[in-house]
Amino acid sequence: MPQAYFFLLIAVIAETIGTTALQASQQFTRLWPSVIVVIGYGFAFYFMSITLRHMPVGIVYAMWSGLGIVLIALIGYLVFGQHLDWPAVLGLGMIISGILIIHLFSNSASH
Repeated sequence: MPQAYFFLLIAVIAETIGTTALQASQQFTRLWPSVIVVIGYGFAFYFMSITLRHMPVGIVYAMWSGLGIVLIALIGYLVFGQHLDWPAVLGLGMIISGILIIHLFSNSASH
């Protein structure tokens, strides 16, 4: 099971890189960021598909999207200067709490 989480983490990182490059591509008008978008999402879906061998799709997608949301919000703040208000920070905290609850207490996280 830990190997599935490793592949899921790679998928989340690849998706985060792809989404960050999507912002930098300026609506696909810049070549290299656009190439990184395609490669990043390709890796993300490949590693997510490997994770699906060991975990149900609903759990994988919840963790993949939740972690991606939090990481992109953090990158948006640090790299692009996009500020979050307190309700947004609270919502991100709730997403992290949901992921922790699934990981720590749910028996649905494995086939």
